[in-house]
Amino acid sequence: MIELPPHSKTVMLAVGIALVTATCMRLILKLKKPDKDYTELRQRIQSWWWMVGLLFSTFILGTNVTIGFIGFLSFLALKEFLSITPTRQVDRRAIFWLYLAILFQYYWVASSWYGMFIIFIPVYLFLFIPIRMVLIGQTDGFIRSSGILHWSGMLTVFCVSHLAYLLVLPVKNVEAGNIGLILFLLIMTQFNDVSQYIWGKCFGKHKIAPKISPNKTTEGFIGGVLTITALATYVAPFLTPLSHTQGAIAGLIISTCGFFGDLVLSTVKRDLEIKDTGNLIPGHGGILDRMDSLLFTSPVFFHYIYYLHF
Repeated sequence: MIELPPHSKTVMLAVGIALVTATCMRLILKLKKPDKDYTELRQRIQSWWWMVGLLFSTFILGTNVTIGFIGFLSFLALKEFLSITPTRQVDRRAIFWLYLAILFQYYWVASSWYGMFIIFIPVYLFLFIPIRMVLIGQTDGFIRSSGILHWSGMLTVFCVSHLAYLLVLPVKNVEAGNIGLILFLLIMTQFNDVSQYIWGKCFGKHKIAPKISPNKTTEGFIGGVLTITALATYVAPFLTPLSHTQGAIAGLIISTCGFFGDLVLSTVKRDLEIKDTGNLIPGHGGILDRMDSLLFTSPVFFHYIYYLHF
């Protein structure tokens, strides 16, 4: 077990208080309106308890445990993605190497080997997968299958691994530590989803992509961007090495990328004619349903931080 940095500890305590408040509010609602079904709300709050509890526990157990946990999330996300997308029976031999790539990618993270971390999947795995598929000797559906395998590796392994690499960057905000970078990214990404939803519900009139996600509106998007940009302006110096101005830009990046991450995964589900990517998380759907925005915000935020301070 390690001693958590004071700023990160404060934010983790605040998250715990928010979950306790949400639990109490649900109980009050249930007492006031016992006839109304709050099952989904209860499942969502319980799932958040589990997700937050697991993540915070890994923080306490140390960097390598947290990296391993994020690697396991990559495994679950890859498994879920491949379960919903059409692949050929013969592709199983190529898919094996996708799963093996998770071990290599997170080893590069744990060893802080940035050069290999940044090129292993987009260069070496990108070239190796079609070579392995060619050796199988099946030409029917080759282009479609290789595209699916490439995209699954990039989204669920490469993009997610940027979240883990935040843990091994040289610390420049000692009071928040590397955990502060992850907390900032996760909180801003998740709160962006909530704020865009609320702004859209309250003021949304102009739909952005009605055929893909009818609930997404221009007003919701703009409201979410302004909310997260303002919030990040003040939170960033507390949890990251960013200044107030740099934090505002980070908020703009996270809110915009998070919006399109959600929209892209919604397009995938529309194309496959499914509502959720899975049922792993009660009340939320699959792990990709919960991580859709994070798949886009993680790499972009990481490289923004890396460009400015490392």
